[in-house]
Amino acid sequence: MKMTGAQILVETLIEQGVDTVFGFPGGMVVDIYDKLYDKQDKIKHILTAHEEGAVHSADGYARATGKTGVVIATSGPGATNLVTGIATAYLDSIPLVAITGNVRNSMIGRDSFQEIDITGITLPITKHNFFVHKVSKLADVVRKAFELAQSGRPGPVLIDIPKDVQEAVFEFKKQPVAKPEPIPCCSDEDIKKAVSLIKESKRPYIYFGGGAVRTELGEDIVKLADKLDAVIGCSMMGLSEIPTDSPRFLGMQGMHGRYASSVALAKADLIIAIGVRFSDRATGKTEKFSLSATKIHVDCDRAEIGKNVPVDLGICCDIRDFTKRLTKAAPQRKNTEWIKKVDQLRKRESDAYEGLPFLPRDAVNIISDNIRPDTRLVTDVGQHQCWAAQFFKFRNKRTWITSGGLGTMGFGLGAAIGSSIATNTRSVLITGDGSFGMCLNELATAVTYNVPVTIVIFNNHALGMVRQWQKVFFDGRYSNTTLDRKTDFVKLAQAFGAKGYKAEDKESFEKVFKKAYKENGPVIIDLTIKTDSLVLPMLKPGGTFNNLILRREDISDEEG
Repeated sequence: MKMTGAQILVETLIEQGVDTVFGFPGGMVVDIYDKLYDKQDKIKHILTAHEEGAVHSADGYARATGKTGVVIATSGPGATNLVTGIATAYLDSIPLVAITGNVRNSMIGRDSFQEIDITGITLPITKHNFFVHKVSKLADVVRKAFELAQSGRPGPVLIDIPKDVQEAVFEFKKQPVAKPEPIPCCSDEDIKKAVSLIKESKRPYIYFGGGAVRTELGEDIVKLADKLDAVIGCSMMGLSEIPTDSPRFLGMQGMHGRYASSVALAKADLIIAIGVRFSDRATGKTEKFSLSATKIHVDCDRAEIGKNVPVDLGICCDIRDFTKRLTKAAPQRKNTEWIKKVDQLRKRESDAYEGLPFLPRDAVNIISDNIRPDTRLVTDVGQHQCWAAQFFKFRNKRTWITSGGLGTMGFGLGAAIGSSIATNTRSVLITGDGSFGMCLNELATAVTYNVPVTIVIFNNHALGMVRQWQKVFFDGRYSNTTLDRKTDFVKLAQAFGAKGYKAEDKESFEKVFKKAYKENGPVIIDLTIKTDSLVLPMLKPGGTFNNLILRREDISDEEG
């Protein structure tokens, strides 16, 4: 059937199973929006307040479901407003297809109104991007984009479509849904080598990340840990894949991770890293990272193996295949002394928190105890993100949605909207007054579509994480981190058409949160916390996890 390029795009999206797109119209995508109008029964379009909110919403949609998120923006500033969101998805390996319009082919390179080389701009932050010169190529490009976004290590793909291509006519033939390329299995020899290293170990630690979430590997990792008598920790991106109360699970490891998880990794003599990269937040000073440990690194992306930390055995393969086969081949182990040592670390961690009044932790616990297990917990970036990662009790998979690699303040509200729309359930956003100020315009989107999202603002009247660094490492010289803003978030919520509540202590927060969680539509809770509340543990820059700062009095020692 003959169709215009705009029709072909919309029909190919439907062909690929897309039911929701996020975006903002403009002159160079008006043809696309005209054809979306015809297919409102097949594709739901969510109009956001800003293109960055749209791409974060598409990202949240993808994280909550595992499907590929889709965002549409016009040329020029519309396209460039997507850049931060595309980079966010790229650093966290999130499948995303970004569709932008551009000026006509004949106007390219003439500095035309709202012309921008968006493929050149996004080249370093996409798996691949396409500039579609001819309408005859359009459908196959869209199919390839979906295949690439989901294949191997997932990530964003951008398609830039000039206006004349949207208007041109070509034959459209429906094709099957694009499938990701298969990932190779590991070899028998690699399994033998891994088993040999396991036999030599006495202190094994299984470390996993976002790759395990993507492949839903949690149960298999627990089975492997049971076989090896190992403990388990994860990166920030791995949270929610294994329930927090799983006996062998120590929680998030890293600069602001759980004490027992981070120190156990430093003391392990065997690290089996699965679907995770050794980022600087996970390693501290790389040349001193776990020097006594033998390291097995398994990932679908060959480029990550040995990139940051030298490894003894690197395997590029299907991590699910590796984990299952290693569990079957490995001998049953018993590491009594290691488990006792880890239990001592757990006790020290527990003792450090015991009896201390700490509202951020109490608030996270209240949220955790009063929501459905399948509720998506979304965060922005900063102290509140770390407190949520440390204290929230995860029970279901894919319930943790945060910006890990890029650390994007302003990610939260868009992502909470996208995840809620994707799952048709209420989401909870934990944010800070600094982060929320970067994305509060998307409250208009939440109200317009009556999106059920409960927004909890940890309001310390500061840029908390930067201020914490200034306190600990810059002698308390608080340069431009005190937010002397007069914003009344309760009145702000009401002005947007949402409901707003205020809380200042544990009791009042518990009361209003229970109420807010049951409300219909978006709700804001403004929770006042102390300005000098700290995220602990904390790793000194260039330090190692053997000298992790656990208590406030340790900070005095560091400063003195």
